[in-house]
Amino acid sequence: MPLFRYVSPFAALVLMACAQAPMTPMTPPAPTPAVRQAAGPFAAPSTLAYGLPDFHAIKDSDFLPAFEAGMAEQRLEVSAIAQNPQAPTFDNTLVALERSGQLLDRVRKVFFNYTSSISNPTLEKVEKEMAPRLAAHRDAIYLDAGLFARIEAIYAQRAALGLDAEARQLLERDYIDFVRAGARLSDADKTQLRALNEQLATLSTRFRQTVLKASKDGAVLVTSAAELDGLSPEQIGAAAAAAESRGMAGKWLIALQNTTIQPPLADLKNRGLRERIFRASVARGLGGDDDTTGTIAQIISIRARRAQLLGYASHAAYALAGESAGSPEAVSKMFASVVPPALAAAHREAADIQEVIDRQAASAPAGAFELQAWDWAFYAEQVRKAHYDFDAEQVRPYFELDRVLKDGVFYAAHELYGITFTERTDLPVYEPSVRIFEVRDADGAPLALFLADYFARDNKQGGAWSSPFVSQSGLLDRKAVVCNNLNIPKPKPGQAVLLSFDEVTTMFHEMGHALHAIFSQARYPSLGGTSVPRDFVEYPSQFNEMWAREPKVLAHFARHYQSGAAMPAALFEKVLAAQKFGQGYATTEYLAAAMLDQSWHVIRADQAPAADQVMAFEAQALHQGGIDYPPVPPRYHSAYFSHIFSSGYSASYYAYMWSEVLARDTGQWFMDHGGMTRANGDVFRAKVLSRGRTREPEASFEDLYGKAPDFGPLLDYRGLLPR
Repeated sequence: MPLFRYVSPFAALVLMACAQAPMTPMTPPAPTPAVRQAAGPFAAPSTLAYGLPDFHAIKDSDFLPAFEAGMAEQRLEVSAIAQNPQAPTFDNTLVALERSGQLLDRVRKVFFNYTSSISNPTLEKVEKEMAPRLAAHRDAIYLDAGLFARIEAIYAQRAALGLDAEARQLLERDYIDFVRAGARLSDADKTQLRALNEQLATLSTRFRQTVLKASKDGAVLVTSAAELDGLSPEQIGAAAAAAESRGMAGKWLIALQNTTIQPPLADLKNRGLRERIFRASVARGLGGDDDTTGTIAQIISIRARRAQLLGYASHAAYALAGESAGSPEAVSKMFASVVPPALAAAHREAADIQEVIDRQAASAPAGAFELQAWDWAFYAEQVRKAHYDFDAEQVRPYFELDRVLKDGVFYAAHELYGITFTERTDLPVYEPSVRIFEVRDADGAPLALFLADYFARDNKQGGAWSSPFVSQSGLLDRKAVVCNNLNIPKPKPGQAVLLSFDEVTTMFHEMGHALHAIFSQARYPSLGGTSVPRDFVEYPSQFNEMWAREPKVLAHFARHYQSGAAMPAALFEKVLAAQKFGQGYATTEYLAAAMLDQSWHVIRADQAPAADQVMAFEAQALHQGGIDYPPVPPRYHSAYFSHIFSSGYSASYYAYMWSEVLARDTGQWFMDHGGMTRANGDVFRAKVLSRGRTREPEASFEDLYGKAPDFGPLLDYRGLLPR
């Protein structure tokens, strides 16, 4: 796995593993029997297909001793590299580093997938204990003076080494990463850095766990069925099942997802309940046992102090030095290009919504009122009905989960790349609703395992994401085992799982991440798959979204779950037209969160607010950014903004839009070259999906697109061009 390419308790504890076999091999020290015994089910690679972890053999009590065994083993391996009496070479140093930490990597991948998907008090306790210890373990490698001296010596000779392109890239990335991690600091500064990193690991873990608890505690209980007017039978069934799972049979529970605006707000007719759900959502992390503001204040201060110690003006400057954007100034320039048209579109949409509210006021018991954040989604649907003759509930029956997955997501991948997905029911899963599919190439060759974990649970973090259980490695002949996660409310047994078009799009999005991992052909896993900058990692996933609306794909999966009838073409034309309405809102809520992220991370340590000033800082940041428009709140308020405080996106939440520029440009390239064809898919696979960071991402994009990125296709796709 990658060599700690970035820092976060879930995503950043990616440890060193394999690479090219050394020409002058150095045999790593053999692990002691005690180490192997302590590692339990992680002691050796799984013998199951594709190295799938044997979930049935893993107990919660296995993780802590296995972590300790993995760290002990890697310490031996790294010590042997640093103290090798032979002169440093690419093979006996960098390749040896890539080989180290395989046991720890196996433990880490399973553990952090578990804490995200099936967390429990035992796992949370282990996570709290291990977060600072893993940070210290990382620092022990990056701040090892002897080890860095060897890397520096090799780097100085790089022009004369005759390395191939991927090996040169590995050397370049490792040298930069060691320097950015503090390898050149004085011993006193290294001591300070270690303390800061351990504190950050602990605080990020605390934030993640507190937000998970706050989201669970914030669920809204409904005791009267009449209040649920507007929800579909499937939505009501899911709310009833959620209440029953918590011992409240006969009632309904609206569980909170990770975003500010909750999906039921689009359908609920009861304005009082809409407001109650909205206020429960935005109250997460504010006050009581679930308060996160103190943790935020500490994280911001420590990140700023660490950046200063490492020689950067701010945490944003530090974080962006490793991204495609390069600097906070470049990100600000992007914001300046997109904010005005987005906000203008949001104001136009608000005017259309207010017109509907005012028109309905004469016959409404409550009379006229001013549009509020909890009204937007509901009345946006009214506008869509009025302007586009479109009702979202007309669409759900055509988007049944299993058909979308097999006849949509899998079908598109087959048409583009020739791959096939076959369900495997003979392999263990970590949760009964998880499904496993074997992925084979066009010639039948085995490629990967794909896991689908699509349903919400109280012990599962919110949102949607993709993560590996096994990462591709050319050296070890390892193929990917990757899992896609969503949070679709699970209905009662016997009820169909019907999706919104947004949920359909999210399934395609996450498959884009999975394909990035599945198609990786890197020799060195540090450079493989999604081991790319944050503002590039979302590019393949956002590109893959476009196939959800491709007529050929849509015709294959959009069929009525009862009759099997195809979705009428006129109805989907309304879907696409209606999608344009709301892009001002969607873009503005995203930009508000992205600009808030930057505001938090461009400040110095002495500018960090105290806990009781966190929300005041947020309000001021949104105001100064010119994007504090109350009907359109940020997609995430700070108190539950897990992306930036616990999931590796600090100062990088802008990456979704940066990546989307590339994605929409690529979509334009496909259309210019004949659309959805195997030939085009093979080119994209060869030039982007298979490359990881074996070369710099900008080069991969320009090799495909033929020129620098262009904002035009993005603005057109989102309907933000002036009308």
